[in-house]
Amino acid sequence: MSKKEPGWKDLTMSGIIEEAGNAQKFETGSWRSDRPIWDKSKCTSCLICWIYCPDSAIMLKDGKMVGIDLQHCKGCGICAAECPVKGKAIHMVPESECELV
Repeated sequence: MSKKEPGWKDLTMSGIIEEAGNAQKFETGSWRSDRPIWDKSKCTSCLICWIYCPDSAIMLKDGKMVGIDLQHCKGCGICAAECPVKGKAIHMVPESECELV
């Protein structure tokens, strides 16, 4: 008896999130070209950066910003662009200019 070739129904699903919260399993910050730098002294914890961040990389504690999860931040810069604080509480720096952490 010959083995049947797999068909389209045997393919693995792709582009579908099969379980909630699975992004924590995949660290994506290593391919970032720009890094967000957060200035705690300027931050008002308005959380606009948290609302707009597509990677959920803005870290909160007790309703206030406490940092940026660089393991999951892809460096898109949306947080810096949306920060309403005069002088910006978040600014982007080329990854090549940052110290290795």
